[in-house]
Amino acid sequence: MKTLGLIGGMSWESTIPYYRIINEAVKERLGGLHSARIILYSVEFAEIEACQVSGDWARSAEILSEAAVKLQQAGADYIVICTNTMHKVVPEMLPKLQIPIIHIADATAAALKKQGMKKAALLGTKYTMTQDFYKQRLVDNGIEVVVPEAGDIEIVNDVIYNELCRGEIREESRRQYAEIISKLKEAGAEGVILGCTEIGLLVRAEDSVLPVFDTTVIHAARAAEMALED
Repeated sequence: MKTLGLIGGMSWESTIPYYRIINEAVKERLGGLHSARIILYSVEFAEIEACQVSGDWARSAEILSEAAVKLQQAGADYIVICTNTMHKVVPEMLPKLQIPIIHIADATAAALKKQGMKKAALLGTKYTMTQDFYKQRLVDNGIEVVVPEAGDIEIVNDVIYNELCRGEIREESRRQYAEIISKLKEAGAEGVILGCTEIGLLVRAEDSVLPVFDTTVIHAARAAEMALED
């Protein structure tokens, strides 16, 4: 079994499901008392969020690169960044590593293609929804991407940072997300990507008129799969 190096804390609320899902997948595959080999580096999210707001992605890249190098030195075989947005700095991280990063957008694209999806809605932080670092990866895999209108982008983003990252789950926000997903279905989306690892804490399959692709579940399952590959 390979060792997974998780960079978490962005936020820690969504890092917890990663640990559970990976271990459950290993137990299901191997049975008995088997569990995953995991090393976790949890960053200080307030520092990361401040870099996001100020546009200092270079500093974010430095922080995550340092974490990844430490995980590599500790014996990790793969790096798993437990967030969608911070995959923006993967190109800056890779030259500093001798081990692969399991990319969340690639895992998500594979899950979409497996279900025959050609056009998907994307919910996430405003950075993930409006910038190309994530969307282009999906497009390159043959998936057309649709995002909410400007006002709805702000709603989705505000709920993530002001509620979900703080552990707050509100029914009103669940209703707002459901309405936004309905609009995206009208725009032709065949499924919806929960492209922020916190959104799965709020939106359940029964809350969506579209098939749900939870990136936390998809990414964690892919990591477990790769850890168990011969």
